[in-house]
Amino acid sequence: MNDLRRILAVQALRAFAYGFGSVVLGAVLSSSGLTTVQVGLVFTSMLAGMALSSVLVAFVGDRIGRRRIYVVLLLVMGIAGAVYALMRSIPVLVLVALTGTLSTDPNESGPITSIEQAMMASAPREMRSRVFGRYNAVAYVAGAIGALAAGGSAVLRGSSVSVVEQRSLLVFIPIAVVCALVASRLSSAVESAHRAPGPRRPLHRSRSIVRRLSALFGLDAFAGGFVVQTFLVYWFGRRFGASTAVMGLAFFGAGLLQAVSSIVAGRLAARIGLLNTMVFTHLPSNMLLAVVPLMPSLPLAIAVLLARFALSQMDVPARQAYVVTMVDPDERTAASALTNTARYVARPFGPFLGGALMQVALGLPFVVAGATKIVYDVALYTLFRRVPEPAIEREPPP
Repeated sequence: MNDLRRILAVQALRAFAYGFGSVVLGAVLSSSGLTTVQVGLVFTSMLAGMALSSVLVAFVGDRIGRRRIYVVLLLVMGIAGAVYALMRSIPVLVLVALTGTLSTDPNESGPITSIEQAMMASAPREMRSRVFGRYNAVAYVAGAIGALAAGGSAVLRGSSVSVVEQRSLLVFIPIAVVCALVASRLSSAVESAHRAPGPRRPLHRSRSIVRRLSALFGLDAFAGGFVVQTFLVYWFGRRFGASTAVMGLAFFGAGLLQAVSSIVAGRLAARIGLLNTMVFTHLPSNMLLAVVPLMPSLPLAIAVLLARFALSQMDVPARQAYVVTMVDPDERTAASALTNTARYVARPFGPFLGGALMQVALGLPFVVAGATKIVYDVALYTLFRRVPEPAIEREPPP
């Protein structure tokens, strides 16, 4: 349990930093005189970095050691934050983004998330869904607090968050150092019980399962890319004239709802199973997503959106627990990293197609995203409802 507390503490600190950095970095880039192409290149590099570094972790994470690579990644996160605080050279920013240690999403942070998920799988099986629920709840709350910390003073002054000093990103340095110190105190229990000295593949028994899950998770992430937070702010402004202050308050409320729902999801999964929790909470949330553009007024549209947020992330802790449960213990790092990589690779394509769909009809991205996610839910349940969870978590032979 001490290891779990330490991982949750690191998660809270990282999520605060990412929530803080998402506001500051967006403001800095928007006021820096960079072109939209250059800004897009920076954000694309972050996503690409998370995917590439996650693949690297999949193949070498257990061989190097989970604790060792965890500490290294956390320290690199601090260095990356410092570079973004002090420089504006696009080649340098792109190069640093490719480390995969920066994120604008408190709950998705590339290789660090993958390592944490593999380590948390050492929790007793009957507690695993609740542990992942708390893990995600911590990220939502800490990320929301970080965003408020970055934007709160500007709001109080009645000014734009773009006045936030670039140097404030130096906060990544002390946070990274504290995170690394906490991570260094993790016990050997978080390591893989079997670390192959030879050329053994990171995935052996579970390759087929991980491939299918990766394809499905990629489809879900692709559909989610149609309705990213930036798009929602734009759409509500176009459709209802909603201000950024109104949408900021709505997203803060959404973060709190997601935190509560993550806790509930952990308890629900312990009762009805991980797969059922993934599908039966995700399906109604996608129906709600599809009907958002049909709402006749701003209050109703926001109410439906918040109802959707209350359900949409309940599958996340169940999904993370399901992945590490369906594979052998020595496959967990690779399975977490590769399924996460599928999401990072697929997600950027959604916004491009979403923009094209808006040229046809303003609300069409909501409908297509909801329908695609429903296809994902049905396919996931159809393919895996007869695949039993391993009765015994087998350690491979030495």
